[in-house]
Amino acid sequence: AVGILMLCLGSAAAALDFRYHRSEELAAYLKGVHAAYPSLTHLHSIGRSVEGRDLWVLVLGRFPAHHKIGIPEFKYVANMHGDETVGREILLHLIDFLVTSYGRDPVITRLLNNTRIHIMPTMNPDGFEATKVPDCYYTRGRYNRNGKDLNRNFPDAFENNSANIQPETQAVMDWIKNETFVLSANLHGGALVASYTFDNGNPVTGSLKGYSRSPDDDVFIHLAKTYSSNHASMYKGTGCDSRQTFPEGITNGYSWYQLEGGMQDYNYVWGQCFEITLELSCCKYPPADQLEKFWKDNKVALIEYIKQVHLGVKGQVTDKNGNPIPNAIVEAKGRPHICPYRTNEQGEYFLLLLPGTYVINATVPGFKSMLKTVEIPDNTGNFSALKQDFSFSEVSDQIRSRVAACPKTPLYQELARASAAVKPTLHVLVLMTIMLAIFK
Repeated sequence: AVGILMLCLGSAAAALDFRYHRSEELAAYLKGVHAAYPSLTHLHSIGRSVEGRDLWVLVLGRFPAHHKIGIPEFKYVANMHGDETVGREILLHLIDFLVTSYGRDPVITRLLNNTRIHIMPTMNPDGFEATKVPDCYYTRGRYNRNGKDLNRNFPDAFENNSANIQPETQAVMDWIKNETFVLSANLHGGALVASYTFDNGNPVTGSLKGYSRSPDDDVFIHLAKTYSSNHASMYKGTGCDSRQTFPEGITNGYSWYQLEGGMQDYNYVWGQCFEITLELSCCKYPPADQLEKFWKDNKVALIEYIKQVHLGVKGQVTDKNGNPIPNAIVEAKGRPHICPYRTNEQGEYFLLLLPGTYVINATVPGFKSMLKTVEIPDNTGNFSALKQDFSFSEVSDQIRSRVAACPKTPLYQELARASAAVKPTLHVLVLMTIMLAIFK
C-alpha cells in the first residue's frame, strides 16, 4: 500500500503541464514534489511578500535539508519582476526534470549527489498576481506591491542606494547570508542574453570605457558563455531586434545599461556568490502555448550552468587541532575582492576559477599568511572542484577571527576618486588600503 501511495504521489508530482500557475497552484506543486520525494527535496519559505505570500524555495540534493561540508550551494531565482514570467515556469519544469531523472540518468544523479540546488520560482509573487493582462513589454506587475523595483533595491557597491529595503529583498539578503552560495543565476525576460557583473561601476572598474570589469571577469565571461552556448539560440547574439545585438549572446551588465542596486552585484560583493542575469524571452509575458518551446530551448543550458559550481578550488581552513577556522580570508593572488572572501562557520571556502595555475592565499588575521600554488583542472565533469586545505599549526581553537562583517555602505566610494588613467599598481594599493581599513 505504501508503494502504491508513493507511486501515486510521484505521478501527481510529475504531472506538470505547460501553462501559467497561480501562486496557490505553484505552492501546491512544490508541496506535492516534496511529499513525493522527501529524501531528495527540502521545501521552505525564506520570507513573505508585502501581501503575505510565501517566498518558496525548493532545495534538491542528496542532503537537501542542510549544508554538507564539501558540497557547494547553487541557486536559481526567477520572477523578480512579476511580469517576466518565463523563468518562473521553466524552473518548475527543471524541478520536475531533476526529481524524475534522479536514479535513472547518471549525470543528473551525480549532479544531485554532489550539489545542493536551491530553486526559487518566484521572488515577486505579488507582482505576478497583479499582472492581469499579459503584455510583451511592460506592466505594473514588474514591481512589488509597494511599487518598488526589486532589482534596484539592494545595497550598491558604487553608490549610496537610498531605496527602502523591501520584504522580498530583505528575505533574499538574509537567505544569502545564511547559506554558502557559490554560483547563482537570476532569470528575467524582455531580451535574449546572458548578462554578467558589474551592473554599476566607476572609472577604476572601467566605466569611462563603457565596461565595468570585476576581478573575476574571465570567470564571468565563461559562465555567461556556458549558458548562451548551450541555449537553442541565445549564442547567435541576434537579440530581439536588428538594433540590439549581443556577440555570442553575452554582455557585461554596465555595457548594456547602468543599473544601481542590482541583485547580481550584491551577490558577488557581499554574498561571495557569482551570479549572472539570464534574459530568456523577448516577450516578457508570452502566451502559454510557447512555454514548452522555452523549456526545450533552455533545458540543456540550465543543467550545464549548474555544473559550473564545481569550477576552481575548494577546501577547509583549520587550526592545529583540526578545528575549522571561520572568517579566514582565502583568495587567489591577484584577484582581491573589495569585500574579501572568507571561510564559513565550517572553515570552508569555494573559489570559482578557470583551469590554470594560481597561488591561493589563506590568511587568519593576526597570523602569517599561507600561500599554496595549485594547478586547477576542469573538474566540472567530475562534479568536484580541486580540494586544497590549509592548516594553521600556530592557531589554537581558543582563537577566533575578529574580522567584522563587510559594511553595507559603498565599498568602491574611495576608488571613484582615482582617475581611469592611474597605473594598475596604484589600483592595487588603493584596494589593499580599503581592505586593511575593513579588517581594522
